[in-house]
Amino acid sequence: MGGESTTRTAPRSGGKSTSPVGTKAGQRLSGTAVALGIVLFLGGFGWGALVYRPYTVPTTSMTPTIDAGDRVLAQRVDGSEVHRGDVVVFTDKTWVTNAPVVKRVVAVGGDTVSCCTGGKLTVNGKQIDEGYLKGGAVEDKTIPTVKVPKGRLFLLGDERQGSLDSSAHLTDAAQGTVAESAVTARVDAVVWPMKGMLARPTGFETLGALSTPGPLRVIVTLIVVGAVLVLGGGAYGPIAKRLGGRRSRTRTEPVGAR
Repeated sequence: MGGESTTRTAPRSGGKSTSPVGTKAGQRLSGTAVALGIVLFLGGFGWGALVYRPYTVPTTSMTPTIDAGDRVLAQRVDGSEVHRGDVVVFTDKTWVTNAPVVKRVVAVGGDTVSCCTGGKLTVNGKQIDEGYLKGGAVEDKTIPTVKVPKGRLFLLGDERQGSLDSSAHLTDAAQGTVAESAVTARVDAVVWPMKGMLARPTGFETLGALSTPGPLRVIVTLIVVGAVLVLGGGAYGPIAKRLGGRRSRTRTEPVGAR
């Protein structure tokens, strides 16, 4: 009989392999990525919980900056850290009982504020360009000259027509001003719907420094990077297994003539 060449299929193992998937270096990098990702992800959330508080704004008094029903994140700050142009959260029983109020600070202790000169809010004799007002509208409120006492703030809503703000409390003993100590937080961003960080109120720069934004961007970056590392590190095993399985599919070996 003439010789014939045949092939024989290598037997497959009946049990599941318990050997590590992928290279040792890949496994180490994967584990490191997952561990680091968890630290960054949880650390970001923990930092955010310590620094920020969420609020839902119930009225339209801050439109178009913040609409009714918008969810905002406000950085916990002391009232003494507040600057002109900040949107703050505060509580004042003479305004609203047992409920936080969100308004914009237009004057701080020592300032003189009035409205309107040439259709614009005037602080310390300077007309303020308020780009955050709806359609760049000019002021139409009449506010007599008010000297803001030290340690107090004068606040207005961005929707000047319907906002019950300092201008609506001018006959109060404090002439519509609110104590710095009443402030609990400063709004950094509108997170739902996702409008992002509040625009900087540059019109107040001629009167002094503006507030520095809080660490929200850094916190979000930590959370996103952490999530990517966890997902990427966790995906190494399944990907390595899939690639390894393709390479080790049915192999053939020559048997020779017989």
